[in-house]
Amino acid sequence: MIKVNHLTKKFGDLTVLTNLSAEITAGEVISIIGPSGCGKSTFMRCINLLERPTGGEIFIDGENILRKKADVNKLRQKMGMVFQSFNLYSHLMVIENVMLAPMKLLKTPKQQAFDEGMKYLEMVGLMGKAYAYPDELSGGQKQRVAIARTLAMKPEIVLFDEPTSALDPTMVSEVLAVIRKLAGEGLTMMIVTHEMKFARDVSTRVFYMDEGGIYEEGTPEQIFDHPQKPKTRAFIHKIRSFGYDVYGRGFDLYEFNAKLSEFLKKQMFAEKRIHTAQLVSEELLCNLLPDTRIDYTLEYSDAADETIITAVYGGDTKDPLTEKEDDLSLVIIKKSAKETAYHYTDDKNNVVLVL
Repeated sequence: MIKVNHLTKKFGDLTVLTNLSAEITAGEVISIIGPSGCGKSTFMRCINLLERPTGGEIFIDGENILRKKADVNKLRQKMGMVFQSFNLYSHLMVIENVMLAPMKLLKTPKQQAFDEGMKYLEMVGLMGKAYAYPDELSGGQKQRVAIARTLAMKPEIVLFDEPTSALDPTMVSEVLAVIRKLAGEGLTMMIVTHEMKFARDVSTRVFYMDEGGIYEEGTPEQIFDHPQKPKTRAFIHKIRSFGYDVYGRGFDLYEFNAKLSEFLKKQMFAEKRIHTAQLVSEELLCNLLPDTRIDYTLEYSDAADETIITAVYGGDTKDPLTEKEDDLSLVIIKKSAKETAYHYTDDKNNVVLVL
């Protein structure tokens, strides 16, 4: 369906993409991940010719869209794109936003465009908002309208450029649920995303981008569980772990909880599970462990669906998990954790909790 050969993109003296090649077949769901600034969105925009590549070839259904005589508008109709921002017309009702492009570009009759538009709004759960205006909708609802508008053009492939990055965390799940539904129906998609658990769940393949190209690609299991290259391994470890330096019991608990919550929401944790992690961490750091500097780490394992909290600190060997067995904080921790462990290594106390 899409074949990219030796794609290069420069902005002045800055080279963003270098010799990038890839192939996407019908029915695939490709998630594109990687650090900020690695060229993920530029790659996506080059495929849709919103950015003109500096060099290379892009074939859509066997036709090179970069050749001079290519009918770019016709080829673009095979691709829909959903952006970070919603780009809805504020003066038009939701159903009018969805109907507009099919009527203007595909010359779809008005009644047909209306009927099909309502069908797509129902698909994204917003048929009841058909006569509302964009300003009356939440961010998540606006993005779902944008998806319905894209689907109304009946594209063969849909490109999503970080579709949840402009949303409040509470609205992310509703948009991801719609994309997950579309993937289940066999729609070909490419998705630039920072939602790693979602990428693992929904993708047939994952592209990890770095060094101006596709640094490593594979199945979600290969990329998230068994990455082969060093930068991929470093990135995957980073997105699965949250670290915080605790400088005694006077540390900023409010900042800690806010950052921990933000990290866990990116892992698609439910509110109850986030609350448990915060409660256990607070009891551990504020009440059970000594008033000293503590290296706190929380890691999430997709494969085991486990959260592992590790607290490392100096001082004499002393197991806080057995020293005060009737301590209320310890009771709360042991009730919430599946496993607890203590060991003393390299002159450091290590407390490990598995939630």
